[in-house]
Amino acid sequence: MTGGPVAPDARNAPDPPDAKDPRRARDEQALETGIAGVLRVGVTASLVLVVAGTVVSFVHHPDYLRSLVALERLTQPGIAPHSISEVVEGLRAGRGQAIVALGLLLLLATPVLRVALSLALFVRSRDRAFAALTLLVLALLFLSLALGRAGG
Repeated sequence: MTGGPVAPDARNAPDPPDAKDPRRARDEQALETGIAGVLRVGVTASLVLVVAGTVVSFVHHPDYLRSLVALERLTQPGIAPHSISEVVEGLRAGRGQAIVALGLLLLLATPVLRVALSLALFVRSRDRAFAALTLLVLALLFLSLALGRAGG
């Protein structure tokens, strides 16, 4: 026997500092999957609504395809709904412009929902630093929405 260094027993070796516990790894995987799902569903549903609204508009008004004057009427300011209540009213009446507006609202809401989901998952996984940063981003999104509404 030599008096040299003894190789450490792998079974008793401490975990490397970057090793994660299984629950945290699951939480991170859930975060990534949830965010990807929100973005995928939000963008896809938005696209479907915009295309459907466009089709409905042209079906209800086939003159848009033949007349430049009629098409210009469609794109004039004031014809599209400008509030949630106008969108709801337009949806009840089956107006294509309201369906398109709903699709655009969904497209705008998708990143906000993504940030809110991230916040919930960071809080659940007790990641305070990322939760605080995500809360700040969410607050800035709502502030920009409020300032945009006040200015317009």
